[in-house]
Amino acid sequence: MECEPRRAGQDARGRGAQIIVTDEQTAAAADADRASAAGVRRAERARQAAVFDTVGARYQEVFPARAGQSACGDWLLAELPAGARVLDVGCGAGEPTARQLAEGGLRVTGVDLSEGMLAQARAAVPGAVFHRMDVLDLGLESAGSLWGVPELGPDGNGSLDAATAFFSLLMLPRAEIAETLGRIRGLLRPGGLLALGMVEADLDDAPLPFLEQEIRVSGYLREELSGLLERGGFAVEAVDSQSYAPAGSAQPPETQLYLRCRRTG
Repeated sequence: MECEPRRAGQDARGRGAQIIVTDEQTAAAADADRASAAGVRRAERARQAAVFDTVGARYQEVFPARAGQSACGDWLLAELPAGARVLDVGCGAGEPTARQLAEGGLRVTGVDLSEGMLAQARAAVPGAVFHRMDVLDLGLESAGSLWGVPELGPDGNGSLDAATAFFSLLMLPRAEIAETLGRIRGLLRPGGLLALGMVEADLDDAPLPFLEQEIRVSGYLREELSGLLERGGFAVEAVDSQSYAPAGSAQPPETQLYLRCRRTG
């Protein structure tokens, strides 16, 4: 007598077979989900960089006066010796910060994801070094493997005397802002300085019209931002604020925050 073939999903007694998922399969699925999410995130970052490629020189026209930013540059020049290493995170066109610090005798490295902005920066500030790089890769192995800047990966931890990030981190969701600040802190030497510019607003990855384009931005109220920095290993030494209306814009003035911080520990 022939035996009936066993159907898929049944054991020898006809019961439904238990499907066993191994730890390796679970890990592989999680890795696939993370890779997919990372791909989506990088596509969004590239889209935002393309906005600034399109904006080009108009950015300088709309934001011509940046006294708060220049005041932070004066603070860094007063605190740091000649030749100190400074990273300008989201350097844009190099104005005014990269130029101010390079002309003041500091060794400035700027990173930005917009090649259009970097082209302006290289022309405006020949005394600085500029790299195309996503700020999300600061302090990670991908700084070298993706962008060819290994000195801004783990090997560069503790190598910088100061960093600046003026209105560049606000283009990240809040969770990524906290992560990026932690990686910047890792690149700083103990006691290293951070000058940070943000717009005061209670926002997390919200869409915003910007020069006929759309970007996504995040912000904090000042007490919340100071708390974030202090929990992340920075002492906030000063917080200045300014009301600023972009030139030719119908939007109401924004409140800009400028924080002067020092790495603790």
